[in-house]
Amino acid sequence: MTGPKWLPTLLLISIFQAITFYQVIFVDGKTNETALMVFAIYSAIEWLYSIASSIVLRKSSLALEFIAFFLTGISLVIVASSAPSLLVKQFIAVCIGFVLYIVMLFIIANVDRAEKFRIPMAAGAIILLVFTLIFARAINGAYNWIVIGGFSFQSAELVKVAFIFVGAATLEKLQSTKHLTAYVVFSLVCIALLFLMRDLGTALIFFFTFIVLAFMRSGDIRTIIFLCMGAAMAAGLIVLMRSDYVMNRFATYRHVWDYVDGKGYQQTRVLTYSVSGGLLGLGIGNGKLQNVFAATEDLVFGVLCEEWGILIAFLVALSFVFIFIHSIRCAKGSRSAFYSIASCAAGGLFLFQAALNIFGVTDFLPLTGVTLPFISRGGSSTISCWALLAFIKAADNRTWAGGKK
Repeated sequence: MTGPKWLPTLLLISIFQAITFYQVIFVDGKTNETALMVFAIYSAIEWLYSIASSIVLRKSSLALEFIAFFLTGISLVIVASSAPSLLVKQFIAVCIGFVLYIVMLFIIANVDRAEKFRIPMAAGAIILLVFTLIFARAINGAYNWIVIGGFSFQSAELVKVAFIFVGAATLEKLQSTKHLTAYVVFSLVCIALLFLMRDLGTALIFFFTFIVLAFMRSGDIRTIIFLCMGAAMAAGLIVLMRSDYVMNRFATYRHVWDYVDGKGYQQTRVLTYSVSGGLLGLGIGNGKLQNVFAATEDLVFGVLCEEWGILIAFLVALSFVFIFIHSIRCAKGSRSAFYSIASCAAGGLFLFQAALNIFGVTDFLPLTGVTLPFISRGGSSTISCWALLAFIKAADNRTWAGGKK
């Protein structure tokens, strides 16, 4: 998008956000000043970035950022409606993520410069996961939360960025089997640590991303099968060590109605309340699902269906399909294999994680407890999503000066 071509799209997004924010700013005759401030600042960020990118810096194609703005705006409204006290915290995470998105674009603008970060990021990722495994608090059965001075974060969300970065940087300049072996070992260590932390959903996301990275570099199905077999054997050993935990995850799969007031409580409520919203929803804040545990995190897609309607929920799901397609299209003509590999890996991660969340809460897949990218409440997840978006943006030649228009 160049010049005024992006204007109609951003206007539509702004109008949509104004309508949705209005429902959480003015409630019962009172004005939620915090929500009003967040809406004003967030709108300013959207417009200033769009103007600076397209007019001042003369960059084209803002479609990727517009999707992220659209999804993040929905997240802020959901938090303002169901957990008003956490709105500022969530908005700060959005701002940090957006800044990190810009910083990531600067770092990977030069592939040779990015290469220098490969080993430090790999070492930092493993150290962070080991530190988490040792000192993390158990929340909902998983040891994946680090709490420091009242501030908590999920290390695995930050490691996602390093995982793709290290993989793309390693495979982009693959010189020998030694380099491939080193990355395979790095990947298996990360996945094994996640299993030991009982973060099954994130472990699956890392494994899927690893397969995408490996396939992008080799293009050989036999290599992928070999890697899958090796990872499956390693995962099998860990599953044997944690068999009770893993079996609990699958206990209610396809049988949630047999455990309505037990292990299937959340999913049965999602299935019941989400259909009550119909096409247009019951209205923001009028749903019952938001009173269920983890409604704005793991179950947020159900909140979308109930309060926002099936149409908006479908549009959100479609957004991840578009991000994935966009990542592949950009990868085809990118100026470096690093960008191609990283873009497809990031796009695949978004789509796979969204599928795990959506199909998990609706019982098409086992419930793994992963977040819905950009939408679910959570600072670590939000920051990670914006950082991962930079990999896809970097693969688009229109992002850089002299790129195709």
